[in-house]
Amino acid sequence: MIPVMALLTGATVWGLIWYPYRALDHAGVGGAAATTLTYAGAFLLGLIFLRPRLHLSWLLAAIALTAGWANVGFTIAVIYGDVMRVVLLFYLSPIWTILFARWLLGERLSATGYALMLFALAGAAVMLWQPQRGWPVPGTAAEWLALSAGAMFAFSNVLIRKTLKLAIELKVMAVFFGGFVIGAICILWTSAGVQALVPPRDAAVLLILLTLVILAVNVAVQFGLTQISANRAIVIYLFELVVTAISAWLLADEVLEAQEWCGGIMIVAAGLLSDRLGHAPPGDALEIRY
Repeated sequence: MIPVMALLTGATVWGLIWYPYRALDHAGVGGAAATTLTYAGAFLLGLIFLRPRLHLSWLLAAIALTAGWANVGFTIAVIYGDVMRVVLLFYLSPIWTILFARWLLGERLSATGYALMLFALAGAAVMLWQPQRGWPVPGTAAEWLALSAGAMFAFSNVLIRKTLKLAIELKVMAVFFGGFVIGAICILWTSAGVQALVPPRDAAVLLILLTLVILAVNVAVQFGLTQISANRAIVIYLFELVVTAISAWLLADEVLEAQEWCGGIMIVAAGLLSDRLGHAPPGDALEIRY
């Protein structure tokens, strides 16, 4: 039960973390700046407590960039978009995992697997369909960002599976470094400047707490993932949707309409059924939730 509780703790934290990031945005620390500061802090603390053996490779750099995009993109999307729609679009990531795993790992799915992929995509189409907008595609920048973040999350997970010989601590540090780098790029892209990285005094405490939470949750999740197969871990992580739905309702007064519930249920059902496609031995296929 300890590994399961570790993953459930991670899912709970990630289902709630949108709220403190929104609070930081209201305090004058934008999403890009907040993620840059928190992941930079987690990286520095990781150097002290995890003490990884430095090893440089193109695959490790790819993990850093894809994971950084996933983290920063998801954070910015939940700050400025509808929380539940963003999370559901992000959780199309198992679909992209199928494609990337076929490309990089040579993994093949049965006809049932591809049917589940189409079912999840149909769920997204149902959720997004609005006759006045035409094609059922994301309608806001936040929704497009969430979709791309889910794809990058899947990409980074496949890369992590491809580099099983690298130490877990080293890959966790790559995740932190990637969040810092991509966040800094976003700041430069928006011309916010270095002053964006100087938070107001009343936001400093929350930033420090978030940094500690990100570090602790990643360590806990890594422990859980070394004990539980990746397929089962994906199902456990769907608990995040429950936490997000309740927190968005209580804290942001966001309620999904019947059409969005229907599409969301299809996406979740595809994720649950994907657990039936086969299990990898514990420790053979690690999946990190950032």
